[in-house]
Amino acid sequence: MILTGPEITARVRTGDIRIDPFDADRAQPNSYDFHLDDSIGTYTSHVLDCARDNPFEQQPIPAAGLELQPGRIYLAATRERIGSDLFVPIIRARSSIARLGLFVHVTADLIDLGSFGQLTLQLHAVQPVRIYPNMLIGQVTFWETTGEPRLYDGKYQGSRGPQPSRSHLDFEAR
Repeated sequence: MILTGPEITARVRTGDIRIDPFDADRAQPNSYDFHLDDSIGTYTSHVLDCARDNPFEQQPIPAAGLELQPGRIYLAATRERIGSDLFVPIIRARSSIARLGLFVHVTADLIDLGSFGQLTLQLHAVQPVRIYPNMLIGQVTFWETTGEPRLYDGKYQGSRGPQPSRSHLDFEAR
């Protein structure tokens, strides 16, 4: 089951959901709107390698905005730190942003139970689109689970800022 906006607010107040900073005005009928943080990262290599640590650069998003280009993946983070040990967060673009052809998560929209930190967004523009620091960009929903919970304790736990892929660590663990 998906939580309603009022239930998200109630669960933040009890500590069952963590959103920091939290603003009750951002609670929607069945989601919570989140902001884009103020920096963005890109890979500097043309070919990305899943078995290697790929070169990555991070820069501030200018107050005047940054134009995203098609054919690239940009990594950014939510301003808010989000997570829960009881409910599974799933992120999506706000419909206003999606209507501009901006994907905010490409494929990794499910946040593991027990994960907490700034969420990394995988921004992909269908056509050039300008983004701004601290703009409302997406929404998070919270879903109830069934079964014995197993909390996330992986390589992105406690993330701050946009996190490049650490898939190379999966190869090293073999």
